[in-house]
Amino acid sequence: MIIFGTKGYLHQLAILTLVCGRCGNPAAHTLSKRVTKFTLFFVPLFPVSTKYATQCTFCGAQQKIGKEQAEQLQAQGASGQAHGQQPQQQPYQG
Repeated sequence: MIIFGTKGYLHQLAILTLVCGRCGNPAAHTLSKRVTKFTLFFVPLFPVSTKYATQCTFCGAQQKIGKEQAEQLQAQGASGQAHGQQPQQQPYQG
């Protein structure tokens, strides 16, 4: 008997201050990465899919983004540009 399946892992990459496209408030947004891995006998072996998203902490709106945009936002958060100057508009697609 072979036991296999998938397991999801959620990683918080950064917290950024952006203008929410849904509520219009400049609020903190969490940048997260969800990795789904194939498991064999409950041991995660390799990633099957990777998805990135931002979520507004004010209204809870979540937006899926691409890998390139996630890397750009993460670099922006690491350099401190996202906390302080002008908040960037993040369009909401829902």
